Amino acid sequence: MEKRFYFVLGDVVSNGSIGALAGALLSLIFGPDWNMFIAMITGMVLGMIISLPFAFLFGALFGAMEIMLPVMTTGMAAGMVVSMGATMKPMSLADGAYHGLASGVSVFVITYVLNAFIKPRAAKWTK
Repeated sequence: MEKRFYFVLGDVVSNGSIGALAGALLSLIFGPDWNMFIAMITGMVLGMIISLPFAFLFGALFGAMEIMLPVMTTGMAAGMVVSMGATMKPMSLADGAYHGLASGVSVFVITYVLNAFIKPRAAKWTK
């Protein structure tokens, strides 16, 4: 788990910006006329496709392995949240960006908490 400020800030910025971008773009695609299950699956796939080029861009700046997992998970989560939300009521571009940003920051926090929890336990088993 990275603790240097530059890399932690890079994780927050990359997850937040990609979540907001994916959420905003997907809010333009989905609406109340979509089936929720189909929208969820399609949104997850499109969210990962949207986040992939940016994962390479941010990976060059902040480390490929440290960025790829949370950014792709952010794209998937933002795609799922925004697409399912848009099937319940029309979602504006700003709403989609907000929900995507919240998804990105949530994925960042969950990733760091799980890494702090799992890494010490894995050291016991890999000695």
